[in-house]
Amino acid sequence: MKNNKNSVFIISAPSGSGKTTLIDLLLSENPSLLFSISHTTRPPRPGERDGVEYFFVNEKQFEQMIREDRFLEWAEVHGHFYGTSREMLNQAEQDKRDLILDIDVQGAALVRQKMPEAISIFILPPSYSALKMRLLSRQKDSQEVMLKRLENARKEILRYSEFDYIIINDDLQSASKSLSSIIHSSNSLREKQTERIESILKSFEKGE
Repeated sequence: MKNNKNSVFIISAPSGSGKTTLIDLLLSENPSLLFSISHTTRPPRPGERDGVEYFFVNEKQFEQMIREDRFLEWAEVHGHFYGTSREMLNQAEQDKRDLILDIDVQGAALVRQKMPEAISIFILPPSYSALKMRLLSRQKDSQEVMLKRLENARKEILRYSEFDYIIINDDLQSASKSLSSIIHSSNSLREKQTERIESILKSFEKGE
């Protein structure tokens, strides 16, 4: 029997912390999860596909969606706009699937205001030097952009206390197991098992 209430998981981290890799592993092991594909005005990176990693739109289209109140949250990050569509939340509710939100700390704060029941997870790198090395090794950004990401990371990690769970990504396998454990433990929440609990209670009433 399916749970009658889906959960919303917010996953945030400084750029370069390994968040995308951890989410990819989580989704590959848990196909029932629904990943919320964000809209963004930044250009696609090599290999990225529209409607897969992101919905890529221009600023005019993004601003139109803001006016139409089509975003659950949106923010400007590293000079580009990112937003979570309300349609993704509606789809998860209709399908009774748990929803994974990959958003920055600004967006996470906005979602928690609107959905205090959402479960928030923050991924920390083991150190500043480790984060810098990861950003250098992936060779995706210019020196200027990388320095901006590091400066933003200094500010973002100070907001760790706003989140329900903290995962320190010093070992990918261990961090992946921790993330999966958090997701799976949500299935034991009382409100997610209402239908099953009611069925069990009725069986006791009937003595069957």
